[in-house]
Amino acid sequence: MFSKFNQENKQGFMKLFIQFFKFGIVGLSNNIIYLGIYYIFIFIDHHLYIVGNTTGFVVSVLNAYYWNSKYVFKKQEKRHIRLILKSFGVYGLTFLLGTGLMYLMVEFMGISKVIAPIINLSVTIPLNFLLNKFWTFR
Repeated sequence: MFSKFNQENKQGFMKLFIQFFKFGIVGLSNNIIYLGIYYIFIFIDHHLYIVGNTTGFVVSVLNAYYWNSKYVFKKQEKRHIRLILKSFGVYGLTFLLGTGLMYLMVEFMGISKVIAPIINLSVTIPLNFLLNKFWTFR
């Protein structure tokens, strides 16, 4: 595969791959935080699944911003408010998409409230990476 790329492209591809891998590690910790909060809410009362989804979202985005800015994209910018707002914008977009998908899956497709957020991750993770890389932390 690398024979079609010159040395510069190989290095660029490897940098992107490593960055995506790091994003995946941060995303894994993020999703553990999100799912932990979500499951606590549905354990308390299964009708609170949207509240749990929202609370988990806010806490996990703050976690994502911190680790993505320090570890993945290594932004040393002093204007953190701007980047936090952009992060919330990106994650907010995928939050709305994921919440809409979750509602459809739970209410109309009969998918379990326990499984629906996990299915959502297959859509939201790649979208979050691309939007964060090319807009938030560019």
